[in-house]
Amino acid sequence: MKQDIFHIRENIQIAPGMYEMALEGDISAITKPGQFVNIALEGFYLRRPLSVHDVEPAAGILRVIYKAVGRGTEVLTGMTPGETLDVLTGLGNGFDIEAAGKNTLVIGGGAGAPPMYWTAKALRDSGRKVTAILGFNTGKEVILQQKFADEGISVVITTADGSLGTKGFVTAALEQLSTPDYTFSCGPEPMLRAVYDALDCGGQFSFEERMGCGFGACMGCSCKTKYGTKRICKDGPVLKKEEIVW
Repeated sequence: MKQDIFHIRENIQIAPGMYEMALEGDISAITKPGQFVNIALEGFYLRRPLSVHDVEPAAGILRVIYKAVGRGTEVLTGMTPGETLDVLTGLGNGFDIEAAGKNTLVIGGGAGAPPMYWTAKALRDSGRKVTAILGFNTGKEVILQQKFADEGISVVITTADGSLGTKGFVTAALEQLSTPDYTFSCGPEPMLRAVYDALDCGGQFSFEERMGCGFGACMGCSCKTKYGTKRICKDGPVLKKEEIVW
């Protein structure tokens, strides 16, 4: 974990209620897709944890995509290039890319889609064949479809209302695809459980959880696993399929 002051380089709206922020600073502690950062906001006691969407090592840039769902993230939406933020980086265990098979599926639901972009690129760069499923409620909420395509990654979009792509949840797209030999998933818990039940292959699941400290001290995000109690912020947010207890 590292603490540093980051400069905002960009903060733009990319969909209703969704924003992408580029931050410049020391990103040396961010080593794996699936890790997150914890951002301090003036006037708020707790930091805001946000998944890392992408990194640009040469420029010292990290990108996060966040949804304005409360007072803290609403404050973030009004911040402009040149302002600074106190950021903890290198948090969470991240995805173990080396565990993947040759035919890998990445799945992201809603606000869980952004970290799957860097994950998919890392898998592709390691020689895996990668397919992505991104699920949203409506077509207006769809993000990142073109960014995945620009990287040469096949992507299937699902929407609950059928306004874009395949109608239904992410599992509705599985019948369109060849059976993967490994999967990486991030999204709300009902989605993760549906993916867990639908696929027989191994995989890793990144859980969303309310956090206090973000680095394992407060034990506020503890969960039970087959191998004992783990902290989502430090031992997770990524858990392997074989250790999950629903």
